[in-house]
Amino acid sequence: MREYPYAFHVALDGNGLNGLEGRAGVCLFRYDPVTGDHSYKVSYFPGASGGHAPSVDPSRRVGFLGNTGQHLLFYDLATLEEVDRVSTLRFEVPDTTIKGSTHLVWLDDTQFVTAIGEHLWRFDVNRLTKAEVVAPHGLKVPHAMKRTASGRFIVYGGMDHPSRGEAREVGILDTVSGEVRTVTLPTTCWHVVCHPVLDVFYAVSFRVHPADRSDYAHWGMAWLRQYAFEIDAEQGQVLRHWVADRDVPAHINSDVTISDSELIFCTGGSHTVVLVDLDTMSHHRLVDEHPGSLESWAYPRQSLNTLAESFMRANVVGNANLFAESFRVSRGSLIDGIYACQLSADQTLLFTANRGQNHISVYDYPSLELRDRVVMPELGEIDAGLSDWADPRLGFHHSYLVSPDTPVRPERTSHPQRTAQAGEH
Repeated sequence: MREYPYAFHVALDGNGLNGLEGRAGVCLFRYDPVTGDHSYKVSYFPGASGGHAPSVDPSRRVGFLGNTGQHLLFYDLATLEEVDRVSTLRFEVPDTTIKGSTHLVWLDDTQFVTAIGEHLWRFDVNRLTKAEVVAPHGLKVPHAMKRTASGRFIVYGGMDHPSRGEAREVGILDTVSGEVRTVTLPTTCWHVVCHPVLDVFYAVSFRVHPADRSDYAHWGMAWLRQYAFEIDAEQGQVLRHWVADRDVPAHINSDVTISDSELIFCTGGSHTVVLVDLDTMSHHRLVDEHPGSLESWAYPRQSLNTLAESFMRANVVGNANLFAESFRVSRGSLIDGIYACQLSADQTLLFTANRGQNHISVYDYPSLELRDRVVMPELGEIDAGLSDWADPRLGFHHSYLVSPDTPVRPERTSHPQRTAQAGEH
């Protein structure tokens, strides 16, 4: 099989509006920036649900598919075949089904920390049925997790709880002292990323309105201003923050990555990649993949499914604000946007995966010029049991990019191929 310098692993949650309840799978997109050649492979795992965030161990032997379905699930990096899974219910039972091990942090080639129930737990991939409690995590629903530059601190965002309400907090674990600290913020922040060299991290706001004013299990996108907070992990203190008025399309973020000069995050609600200048924390620029309000009807099955599932989530009469604000956030589009974005290790390429339009794009960085765009197969090509009118989205969510050890010159010498290599899809 041909070798490709880059391997872009994207979690899949299947079609539908609520990815927390959908399928669990992985898309592996391989790419050569010199020629534009690429291949892809898609795999869903039966008996698992809520595919959310992939991760690759430091030795690049195994992949982890974080999910909301209370499983620890591992797969082969080349074949995407499942290699192991264990139910987390044997360790601790959560108080809500959205509280799953969606993310983890690797401590070394085999050991990792993840959240289960009300605690952080330490595991070894070689003995998944054995685990030890690290500490109570202190949040309502812990979510994205990262390790700071020195390795001392594990930081994590938090989701709003279906019954316990709005989060507005992030957590910090000191791996040396064992102390856990909760940092209160003015907004909920699901997702975080760490500074490349400092024990500083960034948390990006995720602002929603609950259905019937109290039901955070069925929320709608809030047309409110968005924040990015710069937080000192050792002190647990906000150092600076960026704030964007509600007209800036920066709503409902997913992947957060970082370069030497910019905080970078993509948005499922606004169809953008937002790049915030780290020097000033005041200027930003955008990559906009919005299809246009009228053009979104070129995706009729996705659009109709979004409408149908929106009506299932909340009573229209009593929650008219949820529908109106969501429509404003999406700028008239009835499909969702970019859920995956990762920057290559040499900071020359930015990979994105657009859930609504079901395509993967590669941009040159820092110019942000589009290098390649590949339309991915429909879900019906993977699952022959779907009807012709079924929602065709694969369900792109968070991602992980494996970059080559030796940088690859991105200048292309031939025209890019825009179809998958034979036998790879």
